[in-house]
Amino acid sequence: MIFLSKNKKHKIIITCTILAIMLSACSKKVVAPVEPISKTEFLMGTVCTIKIYDKSSTNVLDKAFKRISEIENTMSINKEDSEVIDINNAAGVKPIKIADGTMEVLKEGLKFAKLTDGKMDITVGPLVKLWGIGTDAARVPSKQEIQEKKALINYKDLILDEKNKTAFLKNKGMIIDLGAIAKGYTADEVSEVLKENGVEHAIINLGGNVFAMGKNVTGSSWKIGIQDPFTQRGDIIGMIEVENKSIVTSGIYERYFEKDGKKYHHILDTSTGYPCDNSIAGVSIVSEKSIDGDALSTSVFSLGLNDGMKFINTMPGVEAIFITKDKQVYITPGLKDNFKITNAAFTLKN
Repeated sequence: MIFLSKNKKHKIIITCTILAIMLSACSKKVVAPVEPISKTEFLMGTVCTIKIYDKSSTNVLDKAFKRISEIENTMSINKEDSEVIDINNAAGVKPIKIADGTMEVLKEGLKFAKLTDGKMDITVGPLVKLWGIGTDAARVPSKQEIQEKKALINYKDLILDEKNKTAFLKNKGMIIDLGAIAKGYTADEVSEVLKENGVEHAIINLGGNVFAMGKNVTGSSWKIGIQDPFTQRGDIIGMIEVENKSIVTSGIYERYFEKDGKKYHHILDTSTGYPCDNSIAGVSIVSEKSIDGDALSTSVFSLGLNDGMKFINTMPGVEAIFITKDKQVYITPGLKDNFKITNAAFTLKN
């Protein structure tokens, strides 16, 4: 995860996905809209907001945010201490005991790394730290530095021992970074906390990782706006309708810095060591589990339009929206009768 410095927190704008919650009487049974209870905190390096549309209490929100904090304290590499930091510090030395949740996320990370042949690699930490994108230390590294850090990235060198509940990085200098998967896991965990406390209708937004629980209180689907990847002001390019689905968006607008007139965004290509350079400006993944959407949004961004589209079409129950740098939009077949363009500057191509 990349955490922004304190002096940048006031600049945070939730731009990854904009929620358009339409509580209109679309179902046969008309239900009066419920004023949601909500809470917002800055956690996991982003603005996290949870809105509950059932009759509930703020105690439920407190429980949900407590779970977010627990995961951050366990899996962040930007705090003073965490299990992941312990694994990184012991790289090349010894295995580290880890909790079940950490084991689950690491296993999922390795699964997607294998599926994408390392395009999504949770051992990308050395490159993330080197570039420092999203922090005050952001810079363009030298080619030699990049080559040195690339040599440390290999998901096959992360050894998990489920019996003894340990994780071990084989080589010194290796660094696990769960920024491409931990927020998805967290959204899934928050949804479980809400369910356990009787919540049926809610929106969880962890800085662009959105989980829409159930239907809205009128009985109709939630309407979710897909972020325009060329602006940070919250504009959208289209809408989809979902229920019990996760929508995760990755794009070139999220975190970047400029040097000599060139933008360097935070999605790094593990094969080159530089930010991914292809035709994609943004990609949104629609899935049942947010951890899948989180990992896949990074994966298919790295794969590019054609390979990314082919890859998503092999994943049951997963759909995607691709936005290219020339403002063309491509969707997977399952969204054909769902996604609608609302911004005339963009063109739906399939």
